[in-house]
Amino acid sequence: MTEERLKLGAWGEEQAVIWLQKQGARILARNFRAPVGEIDIVARLKKLILFVEVKTRSSLLYGSPAAAVGARKQQQIIRTAQWYLQREKVGQLQPRFDVIAVLRHNNDAKIEHFPNAFEL
Repeated sequence: MTEERLKLGAWGEEQAVIWLQKQGARILARNFRAPVGEIDIVARLKKLILFVEVKTRSSLLYGSPAAAVGARKQQQIIRTAQWYLQREKVGQLQPRFDVIAVLRHNNDAKIEHFPNAFEL
């Protein structure tokens, strides 16, 4: 992955964090890594624990950013979330899998949030 793509991804994740916080979410972890995979953002929103995949693009030339979260990526996120839940004390929080698509135009972010984008 090129340095430019890494910077774009980090920028998109930061925009997603800011957006989630404005919605009232508390960020629990960023770039949570486990032997089975990685989750961009783990957050708490009321009685939910959100496992959020962020996809950022600078154009729609290759399709919507959200379209890049296919079945294989979903399974990896689910396995990583299960790993997280087994090790962290989250009480009775209900897990939810969200996708946040960030489209960058100049230095502005267009954010689309897909709550409950996929399930176990």
